Amino acid sequence: MDLLFWITVGFIIIGFGVLIFIKRNMERNKSSTPQSVVWWIVGTTVWGVVRMILIVWWFNNAF
Repeated sequence: MDLLFWITVGFIIIGFGVLIFIKRNMERNKSSTPQSVVWWIVGTTVWGVVRMILIVWWFNNAF
């Protein structure tokens, strides 16, 4: 397995963990502002787009 595969897997796992951590902190702090919710949505969207690009890039290189 190549380095791009492990970068992709690491990005997905670490990013998912970070998003869960941020979401739990937002739920604990009931005074979370709408701005923090918007930033969480933006972060999740960017993470998803980069994740899809990495997966497609890895498939193009692997097969």
